[in-house]
Amino acid sequence: MLSIQSFTFNPFQENTYILFDESKDCVIIDPGCYTAQERTELISFIENNGLNPLKLLNTHCHIDHVLGNSFISDKYKLELEINQLDLPTLIATTVYGPTMGIFMDKSPEPTAFLEEGDVVKFGNTALDVLFTPGHSPGSICFYDKETQTVIAGDVLFQGSIGRTDLPGGNFDTLINSIRQKLFTLDDRVKVYPGHGPPTGIGFEKKHNPFLT
Repeated sequence: MLSIQSFTFNPFQENTYILFDESKDCVIIDPGCYTAQERTELISFIENNGLNPLKLLNTHCHIDHVLGNSFISDKYKLELEINQLDLPTLIATTVYGPTMGIFMDKSPEPTAFLEEGDVVKFGNTALDVLFTPGHSPGSICFYDKETQTVIAGDVLFQGSIGRTDLPGGNFDTLINSIRQKLFTLDDRVKVYPGHGPPTGIGFEKKHNPFLT
């Protein structure tokens, strides 16, 4: 059964996730580790739990979610997987990063693109890929049917939604993604967002001011 470990990294307080199961195979989603201490924290969890990293995944490619891409790719010899529409978003990070005082190693470009309906498999786990644009052009979520959990990136937060004022963002597109892709899931589904605490589909249907 799927287990989820979260870390809060970098000045943007971004949530990085390690997903693993009883096989000890794991995937790393949105590695935001920026400092040496953050990198050590991530590696220590993997090593202390005997995990075997198999995939490097980005829900989307804003800078706070990709700061550790190069490090993780080099450390575990992993190739990056994203949605193709977020490739320009990824490439732009090294251009605008320094203007924000953030200097990062250039992320590797993806070798595989994830689309709606794809399934990411590792160990005994299968994650459905949901295409959920709006926060960025190529935002995707990862849904595990067995445990009724979804890694939502910056699409849906507890009581809020992802910002849409960045290049490629669109409010109406984001709301449509949430209603058609996330709110069609069971109310019991637990949501792990890109920032802040976990929430639930049922709770957000009732209480999210952007969607009620």
